[in-house]
Amino acid sequence: MISTEVLEQYEMTIGIECHVQLATTSKLFSGADNDARDKEPNSAINPIDFGLPGMLPVLNREAIVLAVKAGKALNAEIGKVSRFDRKHYFYPDLPKGYQTTQMYHPIILEGHIDAPLETGEAVRVRIHHAHLEEDAGKLTHYGDYSLVDLNRAGTPLIEIVSEPDMHSPAEAKAYATELHRLMTYAGVTLGNLYHGNMRFDVNISIAKKGATELGTRVEIKNLNSFRSVERAAQYEFERQVEVVSKGETLAQETRGWDDAKGRTSSQRSKEDVQDYRYMPDPDIPPVVLTDAEITEIQATVSALPAIYREAWASMKLDRSVVEALIATREQAVLVSEIQEKAGDDAARRVAHWFASATTEAAEEETGVAEGNFAPEGYIELAEMVGKNELSSTAAKEIFHELTVKNVSPRRIAEEKNLLQVSDAGAIDAVVDEVLADPASAQSIEDIKAGQEKAIGFLVGQVMKKSAGKANPAMAKDAIRKKLGV
Repeated sequence: MISTEVLEQYEMTIGIECHVQLATTSKLFSGADNDARDKEPNSAINPIDFGLPGMLPVLNREAIVLAVKAGKALNAEIGKVSRFDRKHYFYPDLPKGYQTTQMYHPIILEGHIDAPLETGEAVRVRIHHAHLEEDAGKLTHYGDYSLVDLNRAGTPLIEIVSEPDMHSPAEAKAYATELHRLMTYAGVTLGNLYHGNMRFDVNISIAKKGATELGTRVEIKNLNSFRSVERAAQYEFERQVEVVSKGETLAQETRGWDDAKGRTSSQRSKEDVQDYRYMPDPDIPPVVLTDAEITEIQATVSALPAIYREAWASMKLDRSVVEALIATREQAVLVSEIQEKAGDDAARRVAHWFASATTEAAEEETGVAEGNFAPEGYIELAEMVGKNELSSTAAKEIFHELTVKNVSPRRIAEEKNLLQVSDAGAIDAVVDEVLADPASAQSIEDIKAGQEKAIGFLVGQVMKKSAGKANPAMAKDAIRKKLGV
């Protein structure tokens, strides 16, 4: 292991290329189904995807629309004229022998995003450009042979290329996370990381602190989780420092990431641009957009995460709660609807319930499984809690039922006998019973002696005798009143 003292002498520089699968119905240049999930290998294909002789591509207009939407989310200018090029290289899952992409005239130009950090600050990452291109197929390796599945071939992508503006694994993770949110909120992609809807290539180099030139760049390919981006960046930083500190030379290469082992491994030397022999694609005419067309398309983009963060400022939510809610657009929309219809207090309660329920899912990067996002039930539940009709435990139980079906919280509470007793007379009777119990004598003495915590035992006894129905706040007040403290 390289020592911390040596690591502190170096600074890492990170840039990320992100491949975003566009949520179109068909592929970029053919009418084949763009959703290959759970389909048999080589079933969602078209002769154009095979690159058979005489097959001419037809550009999918919806891919252009989604790219223009992505440009708005990236605070980027849209290229009025963009063109497609052929990137030549041989790979078994690229049957045409070249990939159709945009090398010289991309559709999305310079932009930036501000990625929130756990410290409460944000890192601004500039976007160099983003270009449209088709995906290749998929190779599955079995020992001494591999199988080719072309279902993914021709899938429309935008490749978002950042500037090297990140200098820590935390910043790289924050950027990848916010980029995912922006693309899903804008409706550009389904955003399912497990199915590869977004894949991150992390480029990292190191240099001595204060150096004016960057070191040799190494690319880590096809990371499909935010945690992997962070872990791979940290591992690669330490590996590169160790190599350089030994006086050895770093190779410009592409490396893979083994998530189970937590390490990178060399895959191939990194090609330079000239090795791809780019040439303009003669079969696809230029894409020409007017200002009016761009404005019309971008006007359909839904509210982006920053809008929700700003709207929720009045609720004074903890940063972790805000970020947990922002992770899923449906949750963000729901909480905002509740805020608009029922006010900050109701929205705050629902926000904390959702944040608590989805933290684990967010950590696993699987998204949330809730299916009910109708606001009425959540508003009713929040109001019942506000009127002390439910305990916090009962409210959470009902909330979990609400997330899967749109039902009346009051009806659930009545059916499960969860309504909280807030009748002063009924609570006084239970308190009298508890105070008369010899088992309470020591706690009563402690309370009178100024030991505030002892009241918790008596409140617990009240809750026990009332089968959890008594309003604990009212029970506590009744105990104080009767003991004269």
